[in-house]
Amino acid sequence: MTRVRAAVLREFGEPLVIEDVDLRDPLPEEVRVEIDAVAICHSDITYIDGGWGGPLPSVYGHEAAGRVVEIGELVRDVAVGDRVVVTLIRSCGECRACQRGRPVACSSKPDPGSPIADANGATVGQGMFCGAFAEQVVVHHSQLAPIDLDATPASLLACGVITGTGAVLRSAHVEPGDRVVVIGCGGVGLNVVQGARIAGAEVIVAVDPDSSKLEAALTFGATHCVDPTQNDSVAFVRDACSGDLADAVFVATGAPSAYRSATDFVGVGGSLVAVGMPADELSLGWDPGSLAAADQRIIGSKMGSAHPRRDIGELVELHRAGKLMLDELISATYPLERINEAIADAKNGSARRNVVVFDRKESS
Repeated sequence: MTRVRAAVLREFGEPLVIEDVDLRDPLPEEVRVEIDAVAICHSDITYIDGGWGGPLPSVYGHEAAGRVVEIGELVRDVAVGDRVVVTLIRSCGECRACQRGRPVACSSKPDPGSPIADANGATVGQGMFCGAFAEQVVVHHSQLAPIDLDATPASLLACGVITGTGAVLRSAHVEPGDRVVVIGCGGVGLNVVQGARIAGAEVIVAVDPDSSKLEAALTFGATHCVDPTQNDSVAFVRDACSGDLADAVFVATGAPSAYRSATDFVGVGGSLVAVGMPADELSLGWDPGSLAAADQRIIGSKMGSAHPRRDIGELVELHRAGKLMLDELISATYPLERINEAIADAKNGSARRNVVVFDRKESS
């Protein structure tokens, strides 16, 4: 058993409480990781606010990077001392989805229960199989991707970057010359934008009512930007696409209004890609006859259809080649003691990614 500091949620909508928790020793297929940096994702905020329910108390946080400090007896793919990204993608490696290279769709996720307990011995939930708003985590070895990159930018690869770029490169298979619309230009949306740039899209239209986010989208590779509250955004997209509509439309926000308008941007033979997840149940209606007649597709993209080890390694190489922007995604860093301040700042919508950085030095 290892005692560490963690930010614990005890009531939905309330501030996190910094307290000591106990981590059990790793089981045979598990790994204990010392966290160096963990980014705050809007999925964490949705859970903290009670949007998706879940057990209480819990520790959230799922965009993390750190170093392996202990491994279970059956673990062979990482070693003590390895730098790793910690993801929420836990997989068995044996089910049909895993065998087909789709670990995000694993049907037999190992779930031995939360490894976290409070000082009184009561179980504390491990949010999204990670619980990384803490000094250390115990996770299944499948959740780790070895890296050679500073932990602060590397933490973003665990979710926001892999989700956005993967939606383009893995889920929708955008090709050079395609015309793309990105609705919502927060942290994930900016990664959809740069994923489209990396894929060689000819037109990348960023749609967002926030002018600062539109400016950021231009930095990350958008060719056009439009505020849907001030302009006829469909006419704008048609003009940008030389009279046509988009080959791929990505909804990178959970806002219901974004999903309701998204099909208006999809051209003949095009795809609508659902990336952002609404907090509440949302039902939408599409005409199947029109969908078939226009040869269109609706695609769900969970975590960018990612295979963590393969994709995170490739993203690190793209970053080294100057094609993938990471440092530019970081708005601010905070110590664990100021995590509630970091969350509040992220809630106001201006932050791309706030990152909690632990006060220890990475050795070279």
